Amino acid sequence: MDHSATTPVDPLVVDAMLPYFSEMFGNSSSLHSFGMEAAEALARAREQVAEAIGASPEEIIFTSGGTESDNLAIRGVIPHDAGKKHIITSVIEHPAVLNTCAFLESMGHDITYVPVDADGIIDLQELKGSIRDDTVLISVMHANNEVGTIQPIEEIAKIAKENDIYFHTDAVQTVGKVPVNVDDLGVDMLSISSHKIHGPKGAGALYVRKGTVIEPIVFGGNHERGLRSGTENIPGIVGLGKAMSLASELLGTDAKHMQEMRDSLISRVFDALPDVRLNGHPTQRLPNNVNLSFKYVEGESMLMMLDMKGIAVSTGSACSSKSMNASHVLTSLKLEDDYIHGSLRISLGKENTMEDVDYVVESLKEIVLKLREMSPLSNS
Repeated sequence: MDHSATTPVDPLVVDAMLPYFSEMFGNSSSLHSFGMEAAEALARAREQVAEAIGASPEEIIFTSGGTESDNLAIRGVIPHDAGKKHIITSVIEHPAVLNTCAFLESMGHDITYVPVDADGIIDLQELKGSIRDDTVLISVMHANNEVGTIQPIEEIAKIAKENDIYFHTDAVQTVGKVPVNVDDLGVDMLSISSHKIHGPKGAGALYVRKGTVIEPIVFGGNHERGLRSGTENIPGIVGLGKAMSLASELLGTDAKHMQEMRDSLISRVFDALPDVRLNGHPTQRLPNNVNLSFKYVEGESMLMMLDMKGIAVSTGSACSSKSMNASHVLTSLKLEDDYIHGSLRISLGKENTMEDVDYVVESLKEIVLKLREMSPLSNS
């Protein structure tokens, strides 16, 4: 129940990858037949990724995952125009974006962090009002990794285009769960991660619209159009390509299945327990995301007790779950402290079943009631 953190690799993806570890192990930059074999696999995967998001193959740059893609998009647009040093983003972005922006701030760049409403939707008027003559980039995630809220990306893209500003979106959580087409969205750059869509870890991609001028942040050979040096991870990239194809093929069926489980889980938890709230937008959210806050209990306690029952969930994003700090996302939604500290993110996958949902609901009910009996707050 923690698929927003990572997913199991699909057996069909494993089958596609296996030959490239031992039989077809060539370096795609080599000119001999082994290298050509690897280069063909690289080109095929580039076509698969491009087709899945409505892009051209030459607009796909392979990376090690979403974090590197975010870094390349944000840091890559800065050097080409030294006079433009202002970036706009939101307060609830993934750390891959927020920490990259913090680094740029330390280097003298200006960052504006636009607030969100109680459902996690970015304030478009604030965003418009933040635009300056030296604004070079707007970076707003397609859907939030903690609360699942889907942002009005098409509207943000129009604002960016009207002001001649590049627009990047981190689509790590949406690809494979909701339709993602780069032309429909109107984005200039879009980040993808393989391990969120039943592909292998260590592989990802950045879509870069033709005409978007960015510079590399890693230097070496002339790989990936000179934008991402380093010998390509052919098995991982083959796995990403296959995972993207499968995700596109099964998008409607998988999303419907996950949404039915999501809605059942939410309604049944609310029926079973008082003092619960759903975090994020009630309908404009990922089909597999359930972020709930339980008053009078600690999220870490619930997580550990669920884990003892064989149920994996998160108390926030996986990248920050070992931190004792309150979630920056839930804080930005202006939740009461009691609700922030009692939050759980449950994220469903295509292989989950309604029987799994039954087990989770019954386990949650038992654990929350037990913890509330022990809590002096609930008894006061």
